[in-house]
Amino acid sequence: MKTVDEYDVREKRTRRQYVSSPFKDELSSDLGDLIVQPKRHWYPLLKTCIEIVVAIPMLIILSPVLVGAAILIRLTSKGPAFYSQRRLGRNGQEYVMVKLRTMVHDAESGTGAIWATTEDPRVTPLGKFLRRTQIDEFPQLLNVIFGQMSLIGPRPERPEIADRLELDIPNYKQRLHVKPGITGLAQLRLPADTDIQSVRQKLIPDLYYVRNMGPWLDLRIIFFTAIYFCTSIARVAWSVVSLPTVLDAKQSLVIESEDEETPAVS
Repeated sequence: MKTVDEYDVREKRTRRQYVSSPFKDELSSDLGDLIVQPKRHWYPLLKTCIEIVVAIPMLIILSPVLVGAAILIRLTSKGPAFYSQRRLGRNGQEYVMVKLRTMVHDAESGTGAIWATTEDPRVTPLGKFLRRTQIDEFPQLLNVIFGQMSLIGPRPERPEIADRLELDIPNYKQRLHVKPGITGLAQLRLPADTDIQSVRQKLIPDLYYVRNMGPWLDLRIIFFTAIYFCTSIARVAWSVVSLPTVLDAKQSLVIESEDEETPAVS
């Protein structure tokens, strides 16, 4: 039977590729009969206590950002500023997760539960900004305070999607041995889920975290999450103030010319 320790060695050997590019085929293969449990049994309870103490002042400090974002959402699109979804917590217990709305209201009314795509037309213009900066995730601090989530852990998934994934990825629900998190190793290393293959790839860092969660690993994840957040804000700010490139100017001219040539419909 395989153990995660085998993957510890592999992760160290492939650290550079793991940071800069998607997993290779050998890393996205089936994990077989892998069984994963946290090896520091004392840590989850301590982690929960620390995170609740940290999440309360974080929510207070970020509350002006949340209020401002909620007002802008209400002003720029129809529907509520916040939305809630059922997600799976530790050991498969369901809870209600709260986020800022970044899509049109009732975005899944005609499709059911599906993943968002890279250029999802359901995402509002303001929603793109909130997603790029991760501000839409801030309300989940409430879930951390209520003990339903962690600051750090595997990404929470919806029950209906998780049931389907378990059929294709036998080890998938072993992620539920710990609380889901707002940020995490898999979230930092790989892009958002879009298909079965991307979920299969993310499962490896998720299970690695479940097995090796501890103070040092969490501190590193928090550090790189802070860097990612600051970098995202800087990129958005730069895109606002930067001058258009030659390609941008050409595309704009073409689009405007096409609009001018299109006859108005009476």
